[in-house]
Amino acid sequence: MNLAILGATGSIGLQTLDIVRASEGRFSVVTVTAHTSVDKLRAIIDEFHPSYVAVGLESAMRDLQRDYPDVTFGHGSDGLVTAATAGPTDTLVVNAIVGSAGLEPTIHAIKAGRNVALANKETLVIGGELIMPLLAEHHVRLLPIDSEHSAIMQLLDGAKHDTVRRIVITASGGSFRDKKRSELTTVTVGDALAHPNWTMGAKITIDSATMMNKGLEIIEAHHLFDLPYDQIDTVLHRESIVHSLVEFTDTALLAHLGEPDMRVPISYALHYPERVPFDGTRLQLETLGALHFEPLDEARYPMLRYAREAGVKGGYAPTVLNAANEAAVQLFLSGKITFLQIEEIVLQCVTTFQPEGPLTLPGILEVDNEVKDYVLKAYS
Repeated sequence: MNLAILGATGSIGLQTLDIVRASEGRFSVVTVTAHTSVDKLRAIIDEFHPSYVAVGLESAMRDLQRDYPDVTFGHGSDGLVTAATAGPTDTLVVNAIVGSAGLEPTIHAIKAGRNVALANKETLVIGGELIMPLLAEHHVRLLPIDSEHSAIMQLLDGAKHDTVRRIVITASGGSFRDKKRSELTTVTVGDALAHPNWTMGAKITIDSATMMNKGLEIIEAHHLFDLPYDQIDTVLHRESIVHSLVEFTDTALLAHLGEPDMRVPISYALHYPERVPFDGTRLQLETLGALHFEPLDEARYPMLRYAREAGVKGGYAPTVLNAANEAAVQLFLSGKITFLQIEEIVLQCVTTFQPEGPLTLPGILEVDNEVKDYVLKAYS
């Protein structure tokens, strides 16, 4: 199978390449993209020999062109779109881009008739109302890579839609799950990036600490599984062993368990509908001990409420929510705002920006840029 890996140098992209290495020639990487991690990208080109490569900056593209004359290069948003549509028509597009930049190449991949393995949750958060009809129109499949949504997809396999009472998305609680809100006023970037269970990119790790990540997953699940928001719950689960649960109308509650290893849902998405062996750590129930579940308090984690309210409102509201969060996280990572200011900025934006009109891709991109420009200028 041919693969296009968008965001190949990030955490999910690199773990996808681990699966490719272990596949013994089953996959051929025909396209890769990276934003700024050019050194990692060079190593990928040397090992996997893609025919098309896109980077963020034109200057980086020029440098790479001199060293790899047999490779076709692109850059910027146009480069991402080309990467999602270049190569053979049976190419599976793995979207591991961070942030709203993942939406446009996903739309073009679907229109080109390509299945998409999606780790970029923002695609569905801001564009789910566009994406889901396109999937049906072009007869292609979207396969979630998020461990939670992959688990739900597997639990729902073969189930009738009207037998589902609710889905339950588990949350690790992030870096500050044992801190009170009063203790968050002085936390540092380093503190926030020290996730207790998972090794992830910086942005998603901060989102895990604020619980915005889980809020985005609620919106994503609403679109993926065609469920109203009152049938999507969250629960704090410190061990990250139960990845999600589904409750059916007969009161049966099914859970998906496994060690926290993102390569497992990646492998499932790449090989779907097959389930192939994976040389990972097996869960040993006899030595596991107890599993713990706690309610997620929206007073402690207000981002959950902001996300749910934006999802219920629909239209451009999730775009405003996501853009404000992306910009605020960027400011926090660069040391320009405090951790709790991330929440303040998101609340201010979802209250202030209320664009109306039919949802379109140009409209989403315009609102996304407007909100980010406002936040970055106001707090830089």
